[in-house]
Amino acid sequence: MSSDFASTVLSIRQPRLAPGRVREASGSLLRYRVMAFVTGVVLLAGTIELIVKYAFDVDPPIYSWLWIGHGWLFLVYVIVTALLGFRLRWPLARYAVVMLAGTIPTMSFVAEHFVTRQTRRAEQGQPVDVRD
Repeated sequence: MSSDFASTVLSIRQPRLAPGRVREASGSLLRYRVMAFVTGVVLLAGTIELIVKYAFDVDPPIYSWLWIGHGWLFLVYVIVTALLGFRLRWPLARYAVVMLAGTIPTMSFVAEHFVTRQTRRAEQGQPVDVRD
């Protein structure tokens, strides 16, 4: 494997985009933003429910339904993220990082912020790294 290929695949940098490509992906970006928010809220609610369950020895009746809902919502989140990444030509490492953000409470909010900001900067022709 060449070092150029490895650095491209393992990069988290948003590649340069053709003019208008972000405009074409605006619907995918909006769907991603909505699913990142919904997935984050449900995961946060589930985490709070886990804390309540084990800290106060309470078994809320909605407990199992919340996690089933999160599982289905996370699947939709992964699909929507993959579609957005495909449209914006993300490298594989970026797919993985953004998708995994939906498994850590509150990280989907952070990932959504960075993805949106970097996508908008890339639309202006500026390559943007995760650190920016």
